[in-house]
Amino acid sequence: MVQMDPQVPMDVTDDDKLWSLLSWIFAPLVPIIVLLLEDKKVRPFIKYNAIQALVIGGLVTVLSAITAGFGCFVLWVVVIYEIYLGIQSYQGKVVTVPVVTDFCKGQGWIS
Repeated sequence: MVQMDPQVPMDVTDDDKLWSLLSWIFAPLVPIIVLLLEDKKVRPFIKYNAIQALVIGGLVTVLSAITAGFGCFVLWVVVIYEIYLGIQSYQGKVVTVPVVTDFCKGQGWIS
């Protein structure tokens, strides 16, 4: 389920939308790259999506490695969900991923 987060007001450019889409679709590689680029990591919308995509991508990578056969099924389900989230972020929506968004906010990684 994707919800708008009213606490994150941002001016969103087309570049922000593109990098957010790429972060979701190619997680966890692109989010790492985004967070290393100085001009991208200071943009709130890009950082918000990249950090969440990195967390989900990292979890899926670890779970897929641990649970070999069942992990492939989980991987494909999450990939489809990440594509959906990428499309939502490309439309300029601020997505809220259950548990992950709260975890990232609790850690102070996103506001």
